[in-house]
Amino acid sequence: MEKLKTAINYGADAVYFGGELFSLRAGAGNLSVPEIREAMDFIHERGCKGYMTINIYPHNSDIQLLRDYISKLDGIPVDAFLVSDPGVMTLIREQMPDAEIHLSTQANTTNYITAQYWCSQGVSRIVAAREMSLADLREMREHLPDDVEIESFVHGAMCISYSGRCLLSNFMADRDANRGACTHPCRWKYALVEEQRPGEYYPIEEDERGSYILNSRDLCMIDCIPDLAEAGVSSFKIEGRMKSMYYVATVVSAYRAAIDDYLADPDGYTYKQEYFDELCKASHREFTHGFYYNKPTDKDQNYLTSDYTRDYSFVGLVRDFDEKTGLTTVEQRNKFSVGDTVEIFGPRTHYYEEVIKEMYDEEGNPVQSAPHPQQILKIRFSRTPGRDFIIRKKK
Repeated sequence: MEKLKTAINYGADAVYFGGELFSLRAGAGNLSVPEIREAMDFIHERGCKGYMTINIYPHNSDIQLLRDYISKLDGIPVDAFLVSDPGVMTLIREQMPDAEIHLSTQANTTNYITAQYWCSQGVSRIVAAREMSLADLREMREHLPDDVEIESFVHGAMCISYSGRCLLSNFMADRDANRGACTHPCRWKYALVEEQRPGEYYPIEEDERGSYILNSRDLCMIDCIPDLAEAGVSSFKIEGRMKSMYYVATVVSAYRAAIDDYLADPDGYTYKQEYFDELCKASHREFTHGFYYNKPTDKDQNYLTSDYTRDYSFVGLVRDFDEKTGLTTVEQRNKFSVGDTVEIFGPRTHYYEEVIKEMYDEEGNPVQSAPHPQQILKIRFSRTPGRDFIIRKKK
């Protein structure tokens, strides 16, 4: 819920979320049915939209439970359901005939004929497969009805599979990626073993750390906003339900700034390096443009490591401000100390720097550092940050 609210507060026009059952992010801390109702109230109060994912590929044993679960959602004003399986679509239509359906990227739509078929089944938005190029998307747009939209991923992890349809996790760890339980074996380190020499491991690339042969770089299209818009993409999708609140705020803010600048003056738009620099302050891997301009090559893989780059720490979240004392209430998220230089940013607000000069605990005692998770602190800043502003520190 915190990440959902953060996405909206920091500039998303819509969020997608999973319930406790039947989404493809089973480990994402998903929402209960009462929380889904609360989430939709929060989203609609701010003029935004909420899309619920029911995008697994169910087995026979799932059907009755799925039917019962969908019945519990009836009456909650979800704006659309993200679905990949025709049977799931049928069950939703049985319970909610007027529900809006978006086709999940898991359905692997890579051509306009397939997209037209789904439109004939009542789908109002196609979430394109990550394997489509800008030229493919432009051609698809030309063959679709005007009232059908295309959504495409612009940022986040890339799978070594057709848009997530992967059997590696099921085979190697008995956890099915297509039912929400992926263990990400494409990020593991692999070596070669000869049949007659068990226990002798040979690196596939000559590197002492082994080789990450399936380890894609992350997608990043923040420098290509005009190309996406001109190809007919209506919705830019950021992958992030397994990420932190800080990641969501940082990446959404960067894309919001770039998109707003483009919409304000499409013909005069100029890409700014600061958009990219800002999103890189969140944890990230090396980046690629994916399939948008050409088929990926060896340059789009990282053969050395699957680790993230983490140059900044999320150290605090602004909770309140006391006008009488001039102190800001901050909830600690990682350790910081008096004397540290920190950056503070908020929704649609460029970051600025502060030096922490004085800090107090909840009882008003001066403290020199904040080592305890979610510790509540009172800090005097030279400039008052807004509620829910984020405080970060360069490592």
